[in-house]
Amino acid sequence: MSELREVSKRDRTGVELFAGAGGLATAVHGAGFRPLLFNEFNKRACQTLEAAGAKRFDGAPTVPRVGDAPPLFEGDVRELDFGYLHGKVDVLAGGPPCQPFSLGGIAKGDEDKRNMFPQMFRAMREIQPKVVICENVKGLLRSSFKPYMDYILREMAMPFEERDPATTWQRHDERLREIGEPAGTDLSTRYRVVPTVVNAADYGVPQIRNRIIIVAFRADLGVDVDQFKLDTARTHSEHSLFRSMWDNSYWKRHPGVPGHVRDLVMARIPVEAQLEEDQLRPWRTFRDALAGIDGAPSLPEVPWDELDRVDRRRKGFTHHVGWPDARIYKGHTPNELDRPAKTVKAGVHGVPGGESVMLTDDREEDPASPTGYRYRHRYMTVRETARVMTFPDEQRLEGPRGEQMRQLGNAVPVALGAVFARAVAKALDEAEGRS
Repeated sequence: MSELREVSKRDRTGVELFAGAGGLATAVHGAGFRPLLFNEFNKRACQTLEAAGAKRFDGAPTVPRVGDAPPLFEGDVRELDFGYLHGKVDVLAGGPPCQPFSLGGIAKGDEDKRNMFPQMFRAMREIQPKVVICENVKGLLRSSFKPYMDYILREMAMPFEERDPATTWQRHDERLREIGEPAGTDLSTRYRVVPTVVNAADYGVPQIRNRIIIVAFRADLGVDVDQFKLDTARTHSEHSLFRSMWDNSYWKRHPGVPGHVRDLVMARIPVEAQLEEDQLRPWRTFRDALAGIDGAPSLPEVPWDELDRVDRRRKGFTHHVGWPDARIYKGHTPNELDRPAKTVKAGVHGVPGGESVMLTDDREEDPASPTGYRYRHRYMTVRETARVMTFPDEQRLEGPRGEQMRQLGNAVPVALGAVFARAVAKALDEAEGRS
């Protein structure tokens, strides 16, 4: 990947829909885009955004001045009129609710009333941003949803070809394919769409998280899409993680790992992994996240006798609270420390947080086990889960534990969003530098 600047030198602006706890918003802001508006429906997530500096507004929203708190609209995105933002936004970002397309949800797809892609299309028409960044689950690529996924990409490419509310999406899709790209088309009403299937672990996130990120550049800008694809290529690999374990560099970073844990991990590495070579960096593991990534301090241990829901503010860390009664059962297997964590889930059917159990380095005797031992397990704390999502430690999450975990499960990992947001900033700088 070519070297990307942390922020643009220009006064870039952004709008975030379906902002949730602010994972993608944090990434976009960190890439130099000043937020002009946040929208979120969930009450607790709005409280989290407020804790991070957003300010709810009454009445009609206005464009904030430099230095003002970004306005937060709590409510249904369908109630927002985006006309006041027309021509003022560089990046429109958001992850429309993924439950309609998720393997963990009911998977009704476009028939689900929670499908908010039509609202992203409307926002594109009313705002006409330079770029759109949209994140969603990989389930959109399932064979049953693939026709609708293709329609999403065509609609994003031609958002000004508005669909009649009485027309099915299938009929509108036929219309879009018929239109194509006629001569004399105003390129400011067309977008060049770049979908990318990603695993967050391939971008330095200590978590296996398969998603699709769709970036759409307004066609009149002349963005170098091929360079953008190079700038968003994966940077980390599983094979490099295995090699770092074989050459001992991984274990040197974690000198306190018991020998029995290390032996067990090494015994599971495929022999052929020693022969695989690439120039990518090692996947980051759950253990890496707890020890601290990119200069973050190590999280303190949670003693076994403190799994009691009591917030002791260990070394000043918020949400690092031990929780009792963790269980392992079929379909609910635990996270291992020396792998990227499993996908953090928002949870369905009243189980927010999903598979949030972790195996520890501690073991106890178990005559039923082939080794004579079993490893102890506990629930991950909210702060540990936030580390897996690469949220900054100073980020507060509002609401009870279940709601905090739900917010994290619905979020975009900050480090993953940052790769794409910085690449967008670079692409805009270079395109506008040529104009």
